[in-house]
Amino acid sequence: MSDQSERWVDATQLPEELVALIDTLRPGEELPITRNGETIGTISGSFPEERFATADSDDVTVVATAMKLSASARDSLSERLGPGYLVLDLHSAPPSVDVLLVPPVSPQLIANFRALYPKARVVITEIEDAELGVKYEGPVRRLLDAGAEAYLPSSTIPRLAEQLDRTMTQLRQLTDGASIPLTIESPRDRALE
Repeated sequence: MSDQSERWVDATQLPEELVALIDTLRPGEELPITRNGETIGTISGSFPEERFATADSDDVTVVATAMKLSASARDSLSERLGPGYLVLDLHSAPPSVDVLLVPPVSPQLIANFRALYPKARVVITEIEDAELGVKYEGPVRRLLDAGAEAYLPSSTIPRLAEQLDRTMTQLRQLTDGASIPLTIESPRDRALE
């Protein structure tokens, strides 16, 4: 059996129209290859190697998304983060990424990500953005939507006491001391307005 990492295609051997189409792909954007209507492979856009050289500098934080996001969703995230960040799809990111955004997944998959990206800070996120067509719900979002007012990932009882006191103080400030239940606005609520 041959080593899959040694396989490649020289673009000079491909039709010019195909190479031109590949050149227009954005990082993480995929071009399906079909035969008789069935997908047999994909070509993914990526940054040239020299772009990674600048991305590895200390003034740029490289963020890789381990979830399927459209190029417009990644561009929006990158724009909101600002010029000090470069947001890439996981498949076009270098192994030296600084941050890896991951939807709620298994502990085994997190361990695999840690092994593949040892320098990266793994950040689990739940996203719901109807405008950009992104929905990665998880257990915390479902609990908050059901009426929970806060989620405290405490490691010890003393840490729980700190977090609970801080949270209760903030909740009282938000409700001006009234004992009315706090409503957590979900993205669905905003979409209905």
